[in-house]
Amino acid sequence: MALTATIFKADVQIADMDRHYYADHHLTIARHPSETDERMMVRLVAFALHASEHLEFTKGLCADDEPEIWEKSFADEIELWVDVGLPDERRIRKGCHRAKRVFIYAYGGNAARLWWDRIATHLTRFTNLNVSHLPATATRELEALVQRSMQLQVTIQDAQIWVSNGGGASVLIEPQRWYGGETA
Repeated sequence: MALTATIFKADVQIADMDRHYYADHHLTIARHPSETDERMMVRLVAFALHASEHLEFTKGLCADDEPEIWEKSFADEIELWVDVGLPDERRIRKGCHRAKRVFIYAYGGNAARLWWDRIATHLTRFTNLNVSHLPATATRELEALVQRSMQLQVTIQDAQIWVSNGGGASVLIEPQRWYGGETA
């Protein structure tokens, strides 16, 4: 018998002072059976960094030809491709060829650094690629905020991300840019 995704609901208030974007998003997040709470929350942070009315979660782990998050134009062209974790080089190249802008949010401590050191030289020709690393201590702290129904506030200012819940818990994330010059 196949395992099914676990559904999470998140009401997210986003105040992005860097992009001057302020909105509430009511998200339904399907967590794949093989996905951890940490990874799901990294997806949620990536969503907040690029939030817009047309941004959406995709099939993610269930589809090799889709990123975790994307934004498509009215002509069905991929404007924005966002992946999290340590995608393989082939997947990143595919995203760079199909989308106008590609963002990868790596996490996982030393494994992420080794991953990037191994593939970085093969991706330097892509001017639409941006790779950032989210520190392991911060991504692990995000797990404490996970509930089936979440009320979250995300504040982004000067490239720092604050994620907090109504109960007083908050996490500071300071992404490290590894490649590309474009901000979210």
